[in-house]
Amino acid sequence: QVQLVESGGGLVQAGGSLRLSCAASGRTYVMGWFRQAPGKEREFVGAIAWSGITWNPLYADSVKGRFTISRDNAKNMGYLQMDNLKPEDTAVYSCAAASRVGAPTAPYEYNYWGQGTQVTVSS
Repeated sequence: QVQLVESGGGLVQAGGSLRLSCAASGRTYVMGWFRQAPGKEREFVGAIAWSGITWNPLYADSVKGRFTISRDNAKNMGYLQMDNLKPEDTAVYSCAAASRVGAPTAPYEYNYWGQGTQVTVSS
């Protein structure tokens, strides 16, 4: 069993930065980040997966070059560093985890989810 808790959300001006944290209990080999804005479906942000040798990140085109996913394996913690934030990034951000996924961009592939944290970017 895996439990996930996100933190680090808040209000920031456009162009600013936030770092979200995802504390995990239990072992995870794939961690994904998703966001959902009001009235919209959940959207893939990025993921990081263990290849057996190293951790490999994957990013949605909408955040590529602005967001960075990383892990602290000793703490079993995942991070989403968000730079150059835009108003359209405003959403509830959630981390998700699984031992293995076939399609890391698909929410249904993940077994465990955090409670979500609100990110609001003002113009």
